[in-house]
Amino acid sequence: MKLTFDTFYKSSRRGFTLVEIMIVVAIIALLASIAVPNFLRARKRSQASRILEDLRVLDGATDQYAIDNNKSGGTNPTFTDLKVYLKTGSVLYSTGADIFGDSYGPFTVDSVIGVPQAAYNALSDVAPVSFWSPYFWSGGS
Repeated sequence: MKLTFDTFYKSSRRGFTLVEIMIVVAIIALLASIAVPNFLRARKRSQASRILEDLRVLDGATDQYAIDNNKSGGTNPTFTDLKVYLKTGSVLYSTGADIFGDSYGPFTVDSVIGVPQAAYNALSDVAPVSFWSPYFWSGGS
C-alpha cells in the first residue's frame, strides 16, 4: 500500500487530542461552578417556602378548630386537635414537624404561629425576616 498524504492524515486524525479534552473539561467545570451555588440557593429557598406554606396551613387549621369547637382567643389546641383539619397523608399530617424535624407550635387561637428558630437560622441567608411575615417573631419557638 502506497502511503500518501491523504491516507496518512485520515489515519492519524481519529480522536481528540489531550488539549482538546482538557478544554472541554475546563468548560464543563466552569459551567458547574456557576450552576451549583444557584441550585443550592434554589433548594434552600424551596425549603423555606415549604415551611411558610406549612405555617399557613396550620394557621388556617387553628382558625377552623376555634370555629368548629367554639373556642375563644388564648385557647391552646394541640397538634392532634389540628390534625383533623389537615390533608390526610401529607407530610405535615404525618409528622407535625418542619423539614428539619422541629415541631411547629405552640398553637394559640387568635395568635400567629412562629417559624421554628432552627429553621429560621438555617434558612435566613435565603429567606430574611420579611419573607416569613407574618409568621416570624423575634423570639422564635
